[in-house]
Amino acid sequence: MIFCICLAILFIVLAAIFLMGKGDNLIAGYNTASEEERAKVNIKRLRLLMAVISVITAIYVGLLPAIGNSPQRQMGAFVLFFLITMFIIILSNTWAKKK
Repeated sequence: MIFCICLAILFIVLAAIFLMGKGDNLIAGYNTASEEERAKVNIKRLRLLMAVISVITAIYVGLLPAIGNSPQRQMGAFVLFFLITMFIIILSNTWAKKK
């Protein structure tokens, strides 16, 4: 339980870093992209999406001890988290791109 709380706090701090406009080098793919590829990305929107997924992950990890050992509740929580993550990935490849 203590580990889950510490991990949730870490993700909240990470979300704060993204919301402050920092942490671009923590975004996978963006930090290794060339300048031409970076120019195609709206970094403010990408930071916002990364902050949102960090908060959602913090909530998920923080609630894991409360979910308990019920396989149905664990699977339900995982499926919900997975679907939200897929939605954020789709948004990061569409909404966060410059047109």
